[in-house]
Amino acid sequence: MATATKTKVTKSSPEAFLDKLPDERRKDCTKLVQIMKKMSGQEPKMWGASMVGFGTHHYRYESGREGDIFVVGFSPRKTDLTLYLPGAIQTQTKLLEKLGKHRTGKGCLYVKRLADVDMSVLERLIQASLKHRGASS
Repeated sequence: MATATKTKVTKSSPEAFLDKLPDERRKDCTKLVQIMKKMSGQEPKMWGASMVGFGTHHYRYESGREGDIFVVGFSPRKTDLTLYLPGAIQTQTKLLEKLGKHRTGKGCLYVKRLADVDMSVLERLIQASLKHRGASS
């Protein structure tokens, strides 16, 4: 039996969620909302309790499991900003070399704060992820 997807869009307000963050983290997250909203053409929505996502991507695995997830998004974790940029992390190694201080995971980019990275490079990574998901504007 297939397991249900845990991360789903909620009716919670992204603005209310971000308003609870410390000042510096909130400023970075507000900037990410502006960038991802402009680039995706989508309004931010809360996915689960702590992820802000833009757009919807339907996926289906060979196993038959399927569901919906945001196209691009982020989460202000305790130690890092986690940016979810599927496709860009795996394929844009040259851009990642130019980004600045960061770590990567499978589809995730981890930065301490936006001041640590080149914002024009970050925007190119977001665009690459949108293109990978077929959502580029």
